[in-house]
Amino acid sequence: MATYFVLLQLLFLVLTLSDSTVQIQGLGVGINYGQIANNLPSPPRVSSLLQSLNISRVKLYDADPNVLLAFSNTNVEFIIGLGNESLQTMADPNKAQSWIQQHVQTHLPQTKITSIIVGNEIFNSNDPQLMSSLLPAMQTVYNTLVNLGLDKQVTVTAAHSLNFLANSYPPSSGTFKQDLAEYIQPILNFHSQTKSPFLINAYPFFAYKNSPSQVPLDYVLFQANQGMTDPNTNLQYDNMLYAQIDAVYSAIKAMGHTDIEVRVSETGWPSKGDADEAGATPENAGLYNGNLLKRIQQKQGTPAKPSVPVDVHVFALFNEDLKPGPTSERNYGLLYPDGTPVYNIGHLQQQGNLPELVYSSASRCKGFSFHMMVIFVMVNLIWA
Repeated sequence: MATYFVLLQLLFLVLTLSDSTVQIQGLGVGINYGQIANNLPSPPRVSSLLQSLNISRVKLYDADPNVLLAFSNTNVEFIIGLGNESLQTMADPNKAQSWIQQHVQTHLPQTKITSIIVGNEIFNSNDPQLMSSLLPAMQTVYNTLVNLGLDKQVTVTAAHSLNFLANSYPPSSGTFKQDLAEYIQPILNFHSQTKSPFLINAYPFFAYKNSPSQVPLDYVLFQANQGMTDPNTNLQYDNMLYAQIDAVYSAIKAMGHTDIEVRVSETGWPSKGDADEAGATPENAGLYNGNLLKRIQQKQGTPAKPSVPVDVHVFALFNEDLKPGPTSERNYGLLYPDGTPVYNIGHLQQQGNLPELVYSSASRCKGFSFHMMVIFVMVNLIWA
C-alpha cells in the first residue's frame, strides 16, 4: 500500500512538470556595449549571449561593422555612435552621406539601426569650436537620412552629461548653465522638429561618491527611504535618478519646450573602485541595477512624467580593462569578459529580469513523450 501511494505522488509530480514551462524574462532595458578592452569575446559570441538573455536593445559608441554584421537577422535594435572627433567633418554633406551609406545603409534592414548618437558629452569639453560643431553635424546627418529615405526609421540625437545643469534641486527648478544656453536652445529646437529623444548620461553614484555623508545611500539605490518632496510641486521622490530626469525636463521646459522626451542613454553602478570612491561595491551595484530593472519592468514614469515610462540603457555589458581613469571606470560591467556575472545576477533572475531555461517546441515534445512513458510504467506498476 505504501508503494501505491508513493507511485501516485510521483505520478502527480510528473503530470505537474509536464505542464510547466519556463518563460524568458528579458532585461526590459537597453545595454551599453563598450569595447575598450583587450579580452572581450568576439561579436558573434556576444550576439549569441545577448539573444540568450533576451536583450533586444544595444547601444554602441561607434558603428563597428563587425558587431553590426554579427547581429544581422536578429531582433536586436541598435543605437550607434558618431565620435566627437568626427563632428566637424560631418558638417560636410558629402562626408555625412558617405558615412551613413557605409555604416548605416549597408546594414539595413538586416541589422536594426534605430538611432545615431552624434557626439558624446560634448559640453564637458569646454571647447567652443567642438560645441559649435554639434548642431551642424546633427542637422547634416539628419538631412542625409531624409535624402536617403531613412529618417522614418533612424533618429538623430546626442548624449549629454548632467554637468550641463546649473541647478538640479529641487527637480522643478532644474536649469541649464547660462553659458551653454546658446548651444542647447537650437539643439532643443532640432529635437522638437525631428521628434527625436533628448539623451542624458545620469549616474547617482557620482553624487553619492562626492558626498557620502550627505546623500542617503538608500535614496540612490532605490531602497526604501523617506525620499524628498519637491516644495514647488509637492511631488514625492524616492530615488535620485528620477529626480535627475525630472530636473532635465524642467530645464527643457524653461527653454520653452514640453514636447521632447528625455531618455537615459547611460546609468549604472561600479562594483569596484578606489579608496576614495565610496559605495563602489558588488553589493551596491547589484542593488542599484536590480532595483532599477524591477522598476523598468513595471513601466514606471517619473513623478513629473508618470505616463512616460522611463527609458534606460544600463552601463555596461562588460568590465572594460583598458578604460582610463579611476578603478571604477573599469568596473561597471554586469559581466566579466568570459560571460560570468560580476556580482549576484541571480538577484535579478529572482525578479524575472534574467532568463531561465526555455523549452523549445521540440524539447517539449520530447519531454511529453518521456512523461507519458513514465506514466505508462507507473500505471502498470500500480495495477500489477
